[in-house]
Amino acid sequence: MVDDDATRESRTRREYLTYAGALVGGGLLAGCSGDGAEPAGGSTAADESTATDTPTPIATATESDAEETETETGTATDAGPYSVSMSPMGSVEFDSPPETVFTRLTHHADMAFALGRGDAITAMHAPDYYDGLWNQFVERLPGVSLDWTGLYSSWQPTKEKLYELDSDIHLADPAWITKQDAWDEADIDEIADGVAPWFGNSLSDRHAEPAEAYADGYEYYTLWEQFELVAEAFRERARYRELAAVHDELLATIDDNLPPESERPSAVMIAAADVEEIYAYTLDNPGFLTSHTRPFGAKDAFEGEVETNSVVDFEALVEADPDVILHLGGFEPGTDLPKRRETLESDPVASEITAVKQGRVYPQGARYQGPILNLFQLEMTAKQLYPDAFGEWPTYESGPYPEIPAEERLFDRQRVADAINGDL
Repeated sequence: MVDDDATRESRTRREYLTYAGALVGGGLLAGCSGDGAEPAGGSTAADESTATDTPTPIATATESDAEETETETGTATDAGPYSVSMSPMGSVEFDSPPETVFTRLTHHADMAFALGRGDAITAMHAPDYYDGLWNQFVERLPGVSLDWTGLYSSWQPTKEKLYELDSDIHLADPAWITKQDAWDEADIDEIADGVAPWFGNSLSDRHAEPAEAYADGYEYYTLWEQFELVAEAFRERARYRELAAVHDELLATIDDNLPPESERPSAVMIAAADVEEIYAYTLDNPGFLTSHTRPFGAKDAFEGEVETNSVVDFEALVEADPDVILHLGGFEPGTDLPKRRETLESDPVASEITAVKQGRVYPQGARYQGPILNLFQLEMTAKQLYPDAFGEWPTYESGPYPEIPAEERLFDRQRVADAINGDL
């Protein structure tokens, strides 16, 4: 059975969403009816101390004198101002759906992309790096394209640049922005009043503690709960509903086919710029960074002895002896995955790790995933951890996400592509 967070993601959808679709070949969802390590070993700003994992109810959107209509593409639009609530901003008012989008982290950039706004993004963290990484997956979405190259790199944004970009919405968490030395609450208010509202939640990544000014009532969301609110802000309900249905069906397929706990492998996720600096990540800690691994219930190879984002060496990995190693950033075009495997296999210490001896060192994409990358990463992780239940993961060395045979796909690429393109 999937964990409580994953189950809650599935069950909090509107009641009309059902687990539709044909299950074939041992319960797999057919896809034939028509979906990095961060730079320098990971975005360390995510690695704050963790807080409680208590679920919080999803906030709701409200409308003010708005009349909803449906466009030819099936995208919902509204006349007049409307408001949407999300922590930590509270209720945010919009005069019309935003057209240009500032983002800081890729979970928000992917949400904008999923809602047909990929070309509307004005800024993001490490744009060239993530453009290369995301396009490895976009390659498998028919008729979908993405170009983030050359955007403003917003890891440490300045007020002056935000004025210059003049975006219609800032998909970024003010509770996180104020952790930058040059920002305080007055700066946040100035940008909200003088440029455009803030609308983002990033501390749900690991349920990290917010700054004192935002500590009272800060709420944590699953990835798909937050995506629903972002979709409300853009008035893109139809796109959200279609993608959420694909996600629900994928979770149901996973849930129906998971082997019993006694048959599950031990695993660890790593990111490594070189063998001298290996970052280890656990697979089930709270937050959306593990939304693609937590549903699978694999055993923590470190047995709770190593915290996520800890630096480990080969000796620690040998002691943990995982059955499976998931390599963050393995899909990044600049990563030589065969060479990384060769390094492990030729090292007298690392070569003793069970995952290395059995050839179970697999690529992963990125932890700061939005809905589109989440679908691909759920599929790949299912195959990497449980090939007998979900089908073999193809040997991957470089290039785009492997072309999985249609009958072995766990979600429908064409359906996802149509949602992104508004062909609903």
